[in-house]
Amino acid sequence: MASGSARPGGTRLAKLLYGNVNSYLSSGAAGINGGGAVWGSTTGLSSAELAPFGARSASGQIVRNRMKSVKSIQKITKAMKMVAASKLRNVQVKAENSRGLWQPFTALLGDAPATKVDKKLIVTISSDKGLCGGINSTVVKYSRALFRLNGLDGPDKDVKYVIVGEKGKAQLQRDSKKLIGMYFGETQKSSICFTQCSMMADEIIKSNEYDAIQMVYNKFNSVVSFQPTVATMLSPQLLLGDQEVTGDLDAYEIEGSDTKEEVLQNLSEFQFACTMYNAMLENATSEMGARMSAMENSTRNASDMLDRLTLTYNRSRQASITTELIEIISGAAALEG
Repeated sequence: MASGSARPGGTRLAKLLYGNVNSYLSSGAAGINGGGAVWGSTTGLSSAELAPFGARSASGQIVRNRMKSVKSIQKITKAMKMVAASKLRNVQVKAENSRGLWQPFTALLGDAPATKVDKKLIVTISSDKGLCGGINSTVVKYSRALFRLNGLDGPDKDVKYVIVGEKGKAQLQRDSKKLIGMYFGETQKSSICFTQCSMMADEIIKSNEYDAIQMVYNKFNSVVSFQPTVATMLSPQLLLGDQEVTGDLDAYEIEGSDTKEEVLQNLSEFQFACTMYNAMLENATSEMGARMSAMENSTRNASDMLDRLTLTYNRSRQASITTELIEIISGAAALEG
């Protein structure tokens, strides 16, 4: 777009040009070649180039507005990346330390995902916020696959969802709203702690009858990598009937008046709480890593788009300046003629 000093000059010359051509038309030249022909032959400009001066600046204003929006988005995504990076390290340390809680239970009680049971709970661990890649879609896809696998065993199987996180609920309730037994939201509003997870586990156990629990979550590997994981926990009744588990338990001496059934029930409940604590930390760490990667990609894409828009704007501006210079020169030539 032309500068402020060039535009008024061009406007004055245009008015003189209009007056000169109108006087030429009124003198009878219009009857010879027609108004359009005289206009074109006098100025040497096409009808598209004879548009009002303000019309060509509209596209430049649109590009400037788009550049302003992209810059604002770039600032937001860059800030979100920095926030996720600051939270990642703290959650990652807690997740790595929590792995020592559930691993001894898996060694003692086992992990049997292929066990066929009549009543099963699928606990889906997701996040409350989005903009973190495909971690929520992944756990929902695995949860639906587990539900379909249990349906293959027979129509009399009782399978329900227990959802942790708003994003998992938003996806599962589209086609499985009646199958959602419980839902926990805003779990990451404060720092994840074992007390919170144990209370959630206790409420799930008390409110639902189950033979097995399958927990679906994302296990953190690195900032750019996470692994969908399924942890299976059996009920105390099934553990009591497992000769391998009871045989391993016989190798230990039970103090006090607790029976083997009570010990297995306590171990089963504590295993569920420890596994949920680790699963929520692992999923939160994966969420922060995925958000870092997503915001980094968004910032880079915004930078590339800003470069393209700047190039487009500069080309449009140069074309506008060139067009106005042609108009000024043509107007001056018409006045001299």
